[in-house]
Amino acid sequence: MSDQGGRADMPRAYDPAAHETGVYRMWSERGLFAPAGDPGRPPFVIVMPPPNVTGALHMGHALTVALEDLMTRWHRMLGDPTLYLPGADHAGIATQVVVERELALEGLDRHELGREEFLRRVWEWVDRYGSRIDEQLKRMGVSCDWDRRSFTLDPGPSAAVRRTFLDLHRRGLIYRGERIINWCPRCATALSELEVRYAEEDAALYHVRYDLADGSGHLVVATTRPETMLGDTAVAVNPEDERYSAMVGREAVLPILGRRIPVIADRSVQTDFGTGALKVTPGHDPTDFEIGERHGLAVIGIMNPDGSLNERAGPFAGLDRSEARGRVVERLREDGALVEVEPYRHSVGHCDRSGDVVEPLVSRQWFVRMGPLAEPAMEAVRSGAIRVVPERFERVYFNWMENIRDWCVSRQLWWGHRIPAWHCAECPEVTVAEDEPAGCGSCGSGRIEQDPDVLDTWFSSGLWTHSTLGWPGRTADMERYYPGTVMETGYDILFFWVARMIMLGMFNNGGRAPFSTVYLHGLVLDPHGVKMSKTKGNVSDPLDLVDAYGADALRFALTTGNAPGSDMRLDERRLEWARNFANKVWNSARFVMMNMDDGPGPGADWGRMPEPACRQDRWILSRLARAAGRVGEHLSGYQFGEAQRELHDFVRGEYCDWYIEMAKVRIRAGDRSAVPVLAYVLERTLRLLHPFMPFVTEALWQRLCGSPDGRSLMTERYPTAADGRLDGRAEEEMGAVMELVRAVRNLRAEFRIQPSTRVPASAVSESMGEALSGEAGAIAALGLIEPLTIGAQGPDGSDRATLVLAHSTVSVPLAGLVDVRAETVRLSAELASLGASAERLRVRLGDARFAERAPPEVVQRERERLAGLVERGDRVRGILERLGT
Repeated sequence: MSDQGGRADMPRAYDPAAHETGVYRMWSERGLFAPAGDPGRPPFVIVMPPPNVTGALHMGHALTVALEDLMTRWHRMLGDPTLYLPGADHAGIATQVVVERELALEGLDRHELGREEFLRRVWEWVDRYGSRIDEQLKRMGVSCDWDRRSFTLDPGPSAAVRRTFLDLHRRGLIYRGERIINWCPRCATALSELEVRYAEEDAALYHVRYDLADGSGHLVVATTRPETMLGDTAVAVNPEDERYSAMVGREAVLPILGRRIPVIADRSVQTDFGTGALKVTPGHDPTDFEIGERHGLAVIGIMNPDGSLNERAGPFAGLDRSEARGRVVERLREDGALVEVEPYRHSVGHCDRSGDVVEPLVSRQWFVRMGPLAEPAMEAVRSGAIRVVPERFERVYFNWMENIRDWCVSRQLWWGHRIPAWHCAECPEVTVAEDEPAGCGSCGSGRIEQDPDVLDTWFSSGLWTHSTLGWPGRTADMERYYPGTVMETGYDILFFWVARMIMLGMFNNGGRAPFSTVYLHGLVLDPHGVKMSKTKGNVSDPLDLVDAYGADALRFALTTGNAPGSDMRLDERRLEWARNFANKVWNSARFVMMNMDDGPGPGADWGRMPEPACRQDRWILSRLARAAGRVGEHLSGYQFGEAQRELHDFVRGEYCDWYIEMAKVRIRAGDRSAVPVLAYVLERTLRLLHPFMPFVTEALWQRLCGSPDGRSLMTERYPTAADGRLDGRAEEEMGAVMELVRAVRNLRAEFRIQPSTRVPASAVSESMGEALSGEAGAIAALGLIEPLTIGAQGPDGSDRATLVLAHSTVSVPLAGLVDVRAETVRLSAELASLGASAERLRVRLGDARFAERAPPEVVQRERERLAGLVERGDRVRGILERLGT
């Protein structure tokens, strides 16, 4: 492989583009993505949420696969048989919309083509473009078993869909009936909850007078949709509302149409909304539909599927719904029935695909009865059979499940799983079967026709945990890999997908939950904390970021500091920080390999711990063991951001910034005993980092000790604390050494002493004197000290800076190094400026109007500025004290 070899051909900077393609090809060609490991251990199974076949990689996908691949690679290195199963969703509405758009460019529509020809065209499109997101995912480095890739319309998942539908129907959990559904007039289909996006919009609240039929008075109702009043069949009030108690049981006259409708009492009416009187339109509102069912009200639908009004809308028939609203308001005003119009802001549902306002319509559809499925799914979480991470989302899960409504699963589309139900022309019965029946199951007539609708996409993806493994067959994969281990996805689809997977997985598999852990990540926001969206123009293309920074940097930036269920901001600084860290790892490895006596290369074994030659070696080996232990604890607890922070701090803050720098001092002095330790810690560090930054670590490991027989870092054992050697005494002693060096470095910076100028220093310590003396060479070299005196303390005075540390006291004479008077003047002026700036910020933050009107992020930014000014002021006071002023 091109990445094998020593440091002779290693450039000074890591170039992701030069390595990522070759590294991924090596993994793939060596078959390393398939489950392996100890067959006696329970498998680790994670199923990728199937991206839409129409989709392109976006930041949500990037975060999802970064977290899933992190878990996968870690468990693979632990020796667990690991299956990361990929796939794609047929995306009913999205795919049909894309293909219909292409047909429109040819002047065609699907009805002209016919169902069979249209589906042929869709399959042609899928064959041409359907795998592009797979190639994009590979660029992110995902190590899933591509040989097991599934598609929701493959024969196996299709058979699972038919069997599930049949079994639910046999148990009375699927029925066909008329209910309120979400309808998109442009897509001409029912929608699931997930396909409806809600947005706040400015609108108006119209107050309309409904006269009582007996002439004794009137009610005023408030509505945002006056056009739907044409379908009103009642006016409802709360039975506890004394304002209207005398009117309950009477009749009101519907404005414009003059229809008499009853005044009814229902506890669902909110007394504090509008006037407390509610127009009831069962055909166009979910709440009204339920009120209508309770009171036996008629359902009057006034809208056609295309969003225009039908003949039941009287004089407004044929008008589009938006135009009809204006005309109805105009007529109400003419008739004197419009009492008031007030501005109103509310949440409006829009179709996720077309952007059209969603219309609640009563329609004859197929529904799944959810109550009996929800109860065992709730018990699985209550009992701990399924753990939700973070735990706070359990409350959200229960709230939704306890108030669950029946699920409309039919879609008026052609692309998807066609409903396995056949309607008889001779009798009203419907025959449900896995395979096409020869005749009607009731009367035997051969004049049967399959239902034209297809199932909601979420029905097939709800079976994803087992349909991908061969269910309903008893396959080897089903026996081995069901139930899975972790379901990782965004918290925003906890209800729409995760809950349905739990319900359908338990229904189909004898009550066995489909996975033991649900891990929910947050949203990726733009640098200003705003959700990314194409309409806002703040979307970042992950592939552009991979080109600019490398896949490792993008993965590391997305997951470092990322807590479960919390949104995170992604900005250029975060990406640059991650890229710089990858480059730091590369350069540290380059230094180590440059100094290895035997040289790195294929087959080299640098994973065996060497005997430490001195305190520095014992310290870094102990710190490595502690880091491995803490990283393992964080990974086990799903605290991936904390694991990465721990690793970053060890690699950069201890291995690179301290041990390598101390090793340089030893090597320059002719002592090469540090080299084996350098190589060992490097090799272990690459293992620890691999799940987080797979490309750069594999490229370096292949140079260090890869071999042509198929060894890969991806299958090496992950380090644990038990592998290492803890040495608390060495850690304490080296802590004193580093503390002293930092103190001198800080002093140099505070007094702006040039790096080329060596400073004299003396240090004394009762507890660490021996350690400081033993490390005097490293202290002098790293602190740029000359001469360094250990064991004696210089006299106090205004010409000396004395620092009392936790383990020692160090003093540095300032004479000849610092102009005390000039520094005093400069620092005093800075302190005064800091104080004035801080006071201005305190006044601003104390202004109630600023706190109320300014955006929260601006207020927070000003608070952080104030904290920074106060902190700097404290530091300047400390410096002035050391100057004796």
